[in-house]
Amino acid sequence: MAVTGAWRDGDPVGRRRFAEIPPMRLERGTALPRARLAYETWGRLNPARDNAVLVLHAMSGDSHVAGDAEPGHPGPGWWSGVVGPGLGIDTDRWFVVCPNALGGCQGSTGPSAPASDARPWGSRWPALTIRDLVAAETAVASALGVRSWAAVVGGSMGGMRALEWALSRPEQVERAVVLAVGAEASADQIATCSVQIDAIRADPNWQAGDYYDGPAGPVDGMAIARRIAHLTYRSAMEIDSRFGRETRFGGDPLSEGFAVESWLDHVVAGLVNRFDAGTYVALTEAMNTHDIGRGRGGAVSALSRMRARPTIVGVDSDRLYPLHQQAELAEQLGVPLRVVRSQRGHDGFLVETDQVNEILAEALR
Repeated sequence: MAVTGAWRDGDPVGRRRFAEIPPMRLERGTALPRARLAYETWGRLNPARDNAVLVLHAMSGDSHVAGDAEPGHPGPGWWSGVVGPGLGIDTDRWFVVCPNALGGCQGSTGPSAPASDARPWGSRWPALTIRDLVAAETAVASALGVRSWAAVVGGSMGGMRALEWALSRPEQVERAVVLAVGAEASADQIATCSVQIDAIRADPNWQAGDYYDGPAGPVDGMAIARRIAHLTYRSAMEIDSRFGRETRFGGDPLSEGFAVESWLDHVVAGLVNRFDAGTYVALTEAMNTHDIGRGRGGAVSALSRMRARPTIVGVDSDRLYPLHQQAELAEQLGVPLRVVRSQRGHDGFLVETDQVNEILAEALR
C-alpha cells in the first residue's frame, strides 16, 4: 500500500488549476512562506464578475465537487448531485469555484507537499486555524479577479469556513449558506477529533509526521481514525436498521464477525487511496480551533455584525453537529432554520440531494 494517497507533482493534473499564496502570517504566530491552493471551476464568470459562488469542502473533501472520476481525480465529485446545470447551485447561472483547503493533500500545499528544500513538509508543517484556511482562500479570488462572492457555501468544515468568510471579509460575501456545523467546536467534537489524531500518531509508521520517504505510512492509524469519524457521520438508527446483527457472510458471528465491520473496512479503503495522514491531523486540529467568537466578543456579538444574507441548515439526525447548534445560529441571526430530514446523520447534507437542492435554490434565488 502507498505511503500516502496524496496527489503529488507529476500526477495527472485533471481539472485542477493553481493559485499562488504569498507568504502568510498564521494566526498562531508562525509564518508560512509562499504556498499554493489547487482549485476547480464550473460555469462562466459574467462580465460584471458578480455571479461567483465559493463552495467549501468538508475535512476529507477536495476541489473536485462535481464531475466524474478521471485521471487526477480518483473519485467522482463529492456534491455532483448539487452542483451542475439546473441543480441547486446551477452552473448555467453561477460561476462555481471550489478550492482544496490549505493543508490539504489534493494539490494544495500541506504536509505531503514539498517545502523549499524539495522535501515534504512533514513534521515541519505549521499548525493552522480555520481562519488561516480562509485567509489562504482569498488568493483564489484574487487569481480569478473575483471582487466579491455572490455566495459562500459549505458544510461541516466547509461551513466553518463559510462563517469565517462572512465574518472576517463581510464586504466580499453577499450570501452565506452554512450546513451542519455550529458557531464553535464543542467539547464533545474536540474530544472526538482528538482521539482520531491520537490514533494516527500512535501508529509506529507516523514517525512524528516524517514518513513520506519511508517504506510505509501510518495507514493503520488513519484507518482507525476514519472508523471513529465515520460512526459520527452516520446515525445510530441508520446503522442499526441497515446492519442489525448480520454477519459478514451470513453464518456464525462467533467465527466470522459482523457485517457492520465489513462496511467500516470498505469506508476505510475508500479513504486511504486518496488521502494523507498528515493532512488528516492538520485539518482535524484546525477544526478544533473553530470559534467565531474568538477575539470578537463572543459568538453572539460576532453574529450581530454579519452583513451577508445567511441560510442555516441542519440535519435532524446529526449526532456530530447536532441540530440544536444550527438552531442557535439561526436564532441569533434572526433567520428560519432549514432542516434536512434524513436517517443518514451528519452525511445527510451530502446525500439528501433533493432536499439540499431545494434549500440552495431558494438561498441563491
